[in-house]
Amino acid sequence: MPIDADDPALARVRDPMVRALAQQGQLRSIARNAVFIHEGDKGDALYVILSGRVKVFVADADGREMVLDIHGPGDYVGEMALDGRPRSASVMAMEPTVCSVLTRAALRAAVASNPDVAMNLIETLIERARAATDNVRNLALMDVYGRVARLLLSLAVEQPDGRMTIAERLTQQEIADRVGASRDMVSRIFKDLTAGGYVTVVDRQITLNRKPPPRW
Repeated sequence: MPIDADDPALARVRDPMVRALAQQGQLRSIARNAVFIHEGDKGDALYVILSGRVKVFVADADGREMVLDIHGPGDYVGEMALDGRPRSASVMAMEPTVCSVLTRAALRAAVASNPDVAMNLIETLIERARAATDNVRNLALMDVYGRVARLLLSLAVEQPDGRMTIAERLTQQEIADRVGASRDMVSRIFKDLTAGGYVTVVDRQITLNRKPPPRW
């Protein structure tokens, strides 16, 4: 049975098109650290995130990960289920998460019946393709410091006092996974940024006191 429009689970989804999409699915609760999409599996469902956070990642045979993106309420993952081909990445819940799960058939029906839903999916695919291009460019052309500085600046929100804070309480390992580097390298960069007065970290809350230099 589709989700009722007044279901409180939908409360954090602001985009009306995404809400309409979510209403076509079934609610599913996912435990923290559970991998619910596996790279290589057949793409047979789309997940609209109603609460919680998930990470999209790829891993090698030795278990080393590269985080491609982080998504929260109002985002969706698994949109490539439309073609039914194997998944290109895995997705794990970073905290207890609730999703609306649409089967491939339900997703195709939603797209066929509502051009706005189709356009939303297309725009999201374009945005993610551009982000992937930027990530490849940065991995190829930027050193680790440049990638760390770029990530911090992209996540930071300016405060009235001029400082910039990052809402996510990221560990150095999480940062390393997102920039394709070792935790030890990220730790050394943070020590330098902290010593230079650019960054303050208290209880994993990262504050940029001023914009880091483009090169170190």
